Amino acid sequence: MGKKAGLLPIGVFLVLFLGVGCATGDFYKMPAIVAFLIALLVAFLQNRTLSFQEKIHVIAGGVGNDNIITMCLIFLAAGAFSGTVSAAGGVESTVNLGLSILPSGIVVAGLMMIACFISVSMGTSMGTIGALGPIAIGISDKTGYSLAICIGAVVSGAMFGDNLSMISDTTIAAVRTQGCEMKDKFKENFFLVLPAACISLILYGVLARNGSYQMNEALPYHLIQVIPYVVVLAGALIGINVFIVLISGTLVSILAGLLTSTIAVDEIFTVMQEGITSMYDITVISIIVACIVSLVKKNGGIEYILDIIHRSIKSHSGGEFGIAILAVLVDLCTANNTIAIVMAGPIAKEISEDYNISPRRTASLLDIFTSVTQGLIPYGAQLLLAAGLTKLSPVNIIPYLFYPVLMGISVIFILLIRKDEKVPLTEETQIDFNKNL
Repeated sequence: MGKKAGLLPIGVFLVLFLGVGCATGDFYKMPAIVAFLIALLVAFLQNRTLSFQEKIHVIAGGVGNDNIITMCLIFLAAGAFSGTVSAAGGVESTVNLGLSILPSGIVVAGLMMIACFISVSMGTSMGTIGALGPIAIGISDKTGYSLAICIGAVVSGAMFGDNLSMISDTTIAAVRTQGCEMKDKFKENFFLVLPAACISLILYGVLARNGSYQMNEALPYHLIQVIPYVVVLAGALIGINVFIVLISGTLVSILAGLLTSTIAVDEIFTVMQEGITSMYDITVISIIVACIVSLVKKNGGIEYILDIIHRSIKSHSGGEFGIAILAVLVDLCTANNTIAIVMAGPIAKEISEDYNISPRRTASLLDIFTSVTQGLIPYGAQLLLAAGLTKLSPVNIIPYLFYPVLMGISVIFILLIRKDEKVPLTEETQIDFNKNL
């Protein structure tokens, strides 16, 4: 079997996922997990030189990789924190606190700032858009600001946090597939995207500079309900183990909920379970993708892609742009930035080793460029949710999504003028994600 044929399972997934989406006009008619399972079946039917038991051994090695197991456990721990902090009223208090202290003249830019903080704290762009979408509608109604601008500011802020948050599934996937520390990836990421965030805030401020906004309803908040987010963010930045950070955040959230009577004693484990359950899909998908990638690699598919890349890329910076292009293309096909990172991660790891790119830079590029794409595609979950809440077309919102566009431009510019810190290929601390696949 030729190396090119090893990519057939990925092709089957793309045809199913995109084909059903294009045919029905709804890219969620074909659940990703179903498409991946069919692709896995195709992978099993290939390469008859291997017995069924030998193929099971191959995928067991892939799923049993330290990074895959750790990634799945972090997903579940992040779900527990998200479930408890939401039940404790953390989201509502954070939103109300932000709106209470923002001057009326910068309320649209303020929407983006609040969205940034919430998404960095919660680790979810979808949850941020869901929480702030109704507020954006109310601000538009009361001020006369374009609803597209208001919801665009929310989506921009949501994508900022989705890309940077320590507990975002995209961050977890990027860090674990590349074998680097979360704090290192955050620092690398932050300075790459900071110019885009600052310019976006200025643009939203300029567009809404002549408006005013006065909240008539009460904006109750409890500072104690905001503390869990601060604990998680601070702990992650300091470099405390991610499991300790998430467990601490969960315990603080429970305490905050009990003190403010938003969580009853007999509801503690229920709200944790609800959060954990919300992470089941991405956890199972990560396992199935690891199975597919292990068989694709065994059948020569990964090597075929790398051969093409090597013929096109001749330098360190070329390798960085190759990773960026890979991230964009996979996200365009999957419409899910986490899945795109899980799929592209092993290939990006190979590229980074071949072109001496540091793991933290590779993780940042994967997360950034999947977020750029995810924040702009009209069939992505984020824009579909924003459109559903506002009754606008995704096409009407896209012109006001300043941050995803500027993020891509900013990072490309920085890559052109600034060199990555190269890492010796013999570095013992570098984790080889693919060696067991």
